Amino acid sequence: MTWEPQGEGLQQIIAILKESQSPDTATQMAVQMKLEEFNRYPDFNNYLIYVLTKLKTEDEPTRSLSGLILKNNIRMHGSTLQPEIVEYIKHECLQAVGDASPLIRATVGILITTIASNGGLHNWPQLLPSLCDMLDNQDYNVCEGAFSALQKICEDSADILDSAALNRPLNVMIPKFLQYFKHSSPKIRSHAIACINQFIINRSQALMLNIDTFIENLFHLSSDEDHEVRKNVCHGLVMLLEVRMDRLMPHMSQIIEYMLLRTQDSDEGVALEASEFWLSLAEQSICKDVLAPYLSQLAPVLVRGMRYSEIDIILLKGNVEEDDMVPDREEDIRPRFHKSRTHTIKSGQEAGGQAGASGEDDDDDFDDGLDDDSSLSEWNLRKCSAAALDVLANVFREDCLPVVLPILKETLFHQEWVIKESGVLALGAIAEGCMQGMIQHLPELIPYLISCLSDKKALVRSITCWTLSRYANWVVNQPHDQYLKPLMEELLKRILDSNKRVQEAACSAFATLEEEACTELVPYLEYILKTLVFAFSKYQHKNLLILYDAVGTLADSVGHHLNKPQYIDILMPPLIDKWNLLKDDDKDLFPLLECLSSIATALQSGFLPYCDPVYRRCISLIEQTINQEMLCKQNHTFEHPDKERMIVALDLLSGLAEGLDRHIETLVANSNIMHLLYQCMQDVLPEVRQSSFALLGDLTKACFPHVHPFMAEFFPILGQNLNPELISVCNNATWAIGEICMKLGEETKQYIHLVLTDLFVIINKPNTPKTLLENTAITIGRLGYVCPVEVAPYLPEFVRQWCTSLRHIRDNDEKDSAFRGMCHMITVNPAGVVPDFIFFCDAIASWVNPPQDLHQMIQKILHGFKTQVGEENWRRFVDQFPPTLAERLATMYNI
Repeated sequence: MTWEPQGEGLQQIIAILKESQSPDTATQMAVQMKLEEFNRYPDFNNYLIYVLTKLKTEDEPTRSLSGLILKNNIRMHGSTLQPEIVEYIKHECLQAVGDASPLIRATVGILITTIASNGGLHNWPQLLPSLCDMLDNQDYNVCEGAFSALQKICEDSADILDSAALNRPLNVMIPKFLQYFKHSSPKIRSHAIACINQFIINRSQALMLNIDTFIENLFHLSSDEDHEVRKNVCHGLVMLLEVRMDRLMPHMSQIIEYMLLRTQDSDEGVALEASEFWLSLAEQSICKDVLAPYLSQLAPVLVRGMRYSEIDIILLKGNVEEDDMVPDREEDIRPRFHKSRTHTIKSGQEAGGQAGASGEDDDDDFDDGLDDDSSLSEWNLRKCSAAALDVLANVFREDCLPVVLPILKETLFHQEWVIKESGVLALGAIAEGCMQGMIQHLPELIPYLISCLSDKKALVRSITCWTLSRYANWVVNQPHDQYLKPLMEELLKRILDSNKRVQEAACSAFATLEEEACTELVPYLEYILKTLVFAFSKYQHKNLLILYDAVGTLADSVGHHLNKPQYIDILMPPLIDKWNLLKDDDKDLFPLLECLSSIATALQSGFLPYCDPVYRRCISLIEQTINQEMLCKQNHTFEHPDKERMIVALDLLSGLAEGLDRHIETLVANSNIMHLLYQCMQDVLPEVRQSSFALLGDLTKACFPHVHPFMAEFFPILGQNLNPELISVCNNATWAIGEICMKLGEETKQYIHLVLTDLFVIINKPNTPKTLLENTAITIGRLGYVCPVEVAPYLPEFVRQWCTSLRHIRDNDEKDSAFRGMCHMITVNPAGVVPDFIFFCDAIASWVNPPQDLHQMIQKILHGFKTQVGEENWRRFVDQFPPTLAERLATMYNI
């Protein structure tokens, strides 16, 4: 298609492109409106491609901007553009691949990739052959431009390029790319490696056929002078480690030596890419064997990599010691994500079946401790080096201490604060892997670290907080006066530090200490609370959110011990002040709601004076969200509501129900909570349903008469959510069913068919998470308790899995009701348990101290079986037991 612009139209578009480079907000808005108006004209996009590719008299930023606006138009409206316009744009792009300007070449490459991924590579069949032909062009600009575009296509469309749907273009492309590894231009060499690297992880067939040539060529380029080439070589080797270890093994010692060199590269990008190698190698089974000879060389390199660079210190304002009076910028505050309540069977001394933070373990504390600043929150050499030392300490355990301890001795006590800081970080990094070996050194090191909390450099104080948190478990198990008390006192001083980064690190470290120490902190509660409350008046916006977490964690850790008038008088007034100041649409309300949820659960009846306004506001937040969503469905111009406030409100109501127990009855009676819950339980968002089922279970326990009338509506919804693909939703729905049936009793019969089959599927599903398995087993047991005749016929379908799921949980009310249910079912259908009777014996032996009547029920079943099979058969049966099990049953049940 031939197309020529009109002079006037072209001038208008150039004028608007110039204006759009203005920093003025009003100008930007006017430009935006003008662009939307231009988009109504079909040939507007022709003008844009013309400016980008043909108007070489215009300055480069204006031409490039024209291409970027066109890219956005194609992304937004590509499917509605007239075919001839799209063809014209494609044609012009291919003509401009070799533009003399690197900026324009890059923009054309981005545009080509957008068209290809938007319309599909199959709709532009000449693209790949044309670009591959251009690689042979003698004009460097054409070759580089084509490679740049191909690299972007390989990044965006790796899977498609390897598929039969396109006749496997990689069969041609990969051998072609390999030819350019020895090109005279470093930019071309770099593109060639980067293109092939995209196909390693997916084990693309064409690459696997050429794998030896690829590896040989990578080795050839390993000492390349260009840092981009070296970076791509390192990246390729890191991925090959995961995918083709077999091919790297013969060369492993040379590769390790090479990576050691590159980890110290003068270019930080290369050093970072090489450092990734140690993280990948640590995941391989051969790590210990192949790396042991090099550990003494590698460890000091990693610790050196942990030092702050001069640029880091400038970015972190590391020389600014006092900034606690400086307000935070909103962009420095990272978004927080609320974790919906998940019901777990708790261990230790806590009450069973209550809402934990999460069913799965989260081990993100390592990165949290190193999240120095939003300006450095991206992955960098310091973090990668620390993470590498951490994973290698987990591989080598105490064996790495002879190498690491001398380095720590040298760095920890160094006069230069930057070196000392890296030593403190290294000590924290090895904590998990080397804990056993470190124990003998901790009596000396912990007091030293506590003294480092008073270091004059803020960055040393903040990293010391983190490192001490990694050893909190050891501290808590030592004499309190010697370690816990001084650590707690110093951390509380740091919570009130004049440096915001130290405040943040101290709050996080103190939250970890709270989780480890739990009720050990009770003697110090008044001092702790006074410090945290004082911090409320001192903190800027960002750290205030972290402080809410520390207060909530304290409540979770000490539980009902917080319910004393003197503690409540310290803690509640400032929180209620914040509560009254925050508007419903303020994001800061979420962490405060989470914090209050923990406090309500801990204070129990002590929260009564505060519960009325808190309860009503939660109901209001849920109502507002539901109403806003209804408006949005009726009128698409309305904004979608932020569901997070509804989730947090549901969770706080759960905390109130759990803490206040029957005292919540009046609040529930005077509200429409059940109708709102009915709507929330059907929400499209899994997190909303997850929190709804948690609340349903807690309300069932606290005030069942208000839940009872809704059974016919609620049970089918619970049944529909027994989907193990959504673990946390399924977990809470399962738990709620168990709580309901215990209150509903025989009346459960009419609903049991809605849930039973799905529960059997979940308990027999391979790799079901432990929490979900335990909750499912307890709920099946409870259903058997209230409806034994209905559940007992299915015993052979679940009894073995049921027994193995519950043998590890400690004695508690939930285990009690589940085992009573099992005894009832066996009484109804004894034959159903016969093939798996050994598993039942193993499960009942897990009781430490069963209630007397349950003990008698179990004993009756055992003696019944013994009588049924006869003394000799019983003896043969018992002889199959492991000796410890036989002995335990004989002692416990006299059998």
